[in-house]
Order: sequence, then structure tokens, then C-alpha cells
Amino acid sequence: MSNYDRGDRDMDDGGGGRSAGRFGPRRPKICNFCAEKVKHVDYKDADMLRRYLTERGKIRPRRQTGTCAKHQRSLREAVIRARHLALLPFTAEQVRGD
Repeated sequence: MSNYDRGDRDMDDGGGGRSAGRFGPRRPKICNFCAEKVKHVDYKDADMLRRYLTERGKIRPRRQTGTCAKHQRSLREAVIRARHLALLPFTAEQVRGD
């Protein structure tokens, strides 16, 4: 047997696989909008929308925030509308330059 044969390793013990890390298996991310039963993401709530933006002003991906696909699409629309109404910046101050 070579070192590359991994058929004898038990993958369902919580120690292997992609989801298991140094601190054990990861918790599944739960969509905050689904948990709060939000049907429509409000573009006027700029403080809530800022949580889903990076420090440079980009929208965080689903894999970081844990939002579902449906709410990520409505979040994107809300961020775009808030940017057009100048409730949110398009870019960060340091990116804009002088």
C-alpha cells in the first residue's frame, strides 16, 4: 500500500472531510433573513446593509455571510438602490483617492 491510498480512513468521524477543521466540524451557516422571516430586504436600512459590505464597499459573498440565494439577490438590489440614493458609498474613502 502506498501513502496515497486513503480508502482505510473513516471520513464520518468528524476529523476528516472539507467541513471539519482544526476546531471540529463547522456549523452550517443560517440565513439571517430566513431566520427573522424577512420577505423583502429594505434598502433604507443602511446600518443593516453595511454588515453585508466589505471595508472597501463590495458586497460580501454568500459563503461569508450565510445568506440564501433568494435573499442574496434581494440584498444585492437593496445595496444598489441604497448606493443610488447615496445612503451607502460606492467605494471606501481610501480607495477614492485625492
